Amino acid sequence: MEQPAQASGDSGPDEGQDAGFRKIIHIDMDAFYASVEQRDDPSLRGRPVAVGGSAARGVVAAASYEARTFGVRSAMPSTRAARLCPDLVFVPPRFDAYRAASRAIHAIFADYTAQIEPLSLDEAYLDVTADQRGIGSATRIAELIRQRIRAETGLTASAGVSYNKFLAKLASDQNKPDGLCVIRPGDGAAFVARLPVARFHGVGPRGAERMAAIGVTTGADLRAIPLDVLRRHFGAQADYLYRAARGIDLRRVEADRPRKSVGAERTFDQDIGSGPALREALGNIVEIVWARIEKSGARGRTVTLKLRGADFQTLTRAKSLSQAVSGRQEFAEMGFALLDALLPLQQPVRLMGLTLSALEGVGVTSAEAGPGDQGSLPF
Repeated sequence: MEQPAQASGDSGPDEGQDAGFRKIIHIDMDAFYASVEQRDDPSLRGRPVAVGGSAARGVVAAASYEARTFGVRSAMPSTRAARLCPDLVFVPPRFDAYRAASRAIHAIFADYTAQIEPLSLDEAYLDVTADQRGIGSATRIAELIRQRIRAETGLTASAGVSYNKFLAKLASDQNKPDGLCVIRPGDGAAFVARLPVARFHGVGPRGAERMAAIGVTTGADLRAIPLDVLRRHFGAQADYLYRAARGIDLRRVEADRPRKSVGAERTFDQDIGSGPALREALGNIVEIVWARIEKSGARGRTVTLKLRGADFQTLTRAKSLSQAVSGRQEFAEMGFALLDALLPLQQPVRLMGLTLSALEGVGVTSAEAGPGDQGSLPF
């Protein structure tokens, strides 16, 4: 399982000054919530487990790998998950346990670098270019981190090692679960060329469908599309897609990167216009967002509802408090109040989103390594 990517070929000048400069590790815990539950309750080991919801209602917050073989996924309505996997075991989330495990994992990270950008309780970027412990290899550092996570927490992690964040994140997903993948300088563009575009962060299934409509299904297809054509079809996302198809990402790892909001949105299979159906959809989104809020530890004062009509026009409404939202019930009540104030709608909607913002105590960006710190550590 622990093998480097076998990408080859000269990427040429497209990877530019980014190639070989930084040594980035992306760590992603394997089925984190469900794995913590299976670790703490031996009776759950080897069984399909869903964290959150119940067979009758709610939304799956996380699924074990045993459940995923049946098609159960996070953010799926629990009733559908139960139909896909009749033996599915639903367990309530224990965020205190997940936070405790996350603190232990991040303490391990801190033994190897101060440049840590947490994305959530179970995922982070690490810049190990400076090699503060003199280990001598970014790949070896990733191996040591994974070994320590297993030994000290009883959990498994997958790691991606590369010279930028985009590639490191792709790599961490390549050999999941409990895997390691390395994309070395010069190999990035060739690695990306073979991937389905749905694997690109921010594209997803619907974006992939839009790309397929213009003949783009792989990274190689995307690279062949001129930038002006991408801008015509994908607007502001075009420049990101153009760089991604070439394995380019100039973003730095931002230690304690401040989070601006936590939310989720869903595009419906069919446009929804009735009040009861919209309220049911909003209830599902509340469950998804609140799980993310708990996962991130965020506290915020502003709740924003987003609706996109069948004509693609977007409507937003927001409400702010003088103090942080007290809990899930208040968050849900604020969301439903925003929706109820808009009903009845003049036209059905194709997309709904809900967001918590004006966040408090979510970290301040610290200094980043300068160019003089780069290039010292081999892969």
